[in-house]
Amino acid sequence: MECKSRLEQYFRQNGVPFQSMTHPPAYTAPEVAAAQHVPGKQLAKVVMAKAGQSLLMLVLPANKHVDFRKVAELAHVPEVRLAREEEFSSIFPDCMIGAMPPFGNLYGIPVYVDTSLTDDPEIVFQAGTHTDTIKIRYADYARLVKPQVGQIALA
Repeated sequence: MECKSRLEQYFRQNGVPFQSMTHPPAYTAPEVAAAQHVPGKQLAKVVMAKAGQSLLMLVLPANKHVDFRKVAELAHVPEVRLAREEEFSSIFPDCMIGAMPPFGNLYGIPVYVDTSLTDDPEIVFQAGTHTDTIKIRYADYARLVKPQVGQIALA
């Protein structure tokens, strides 16, 4: 099953209202935000990281950058670095690389969300392709994913 269909089914099963949207191909988070006409602070981008042998899914607004030192503190590990594509691509067989949704729970990966993403009542995120996004309420996202929330973005 493709990622978008899997997400939509997951939302229906959990009673989560959602809005599926499409846009012209976009490959960076700021491009996706512009294509969907949403502020960068509302678009949840995914950054994959490595802590030792473990993968972490970092979720933050499109207009922010990861502070790996802060992630390490939040995750209680000595060091966190950006993961290489070959370290995580096989985990997301139903997604295009760079278009993974912020649902690490569906892939067995812990999720860390930047506090600033919780400010808006809704979030928009990529749904497995470079042309599909989905919008849901942040409260529903938090209920489903149960992410660790903290300051993980550079100030």
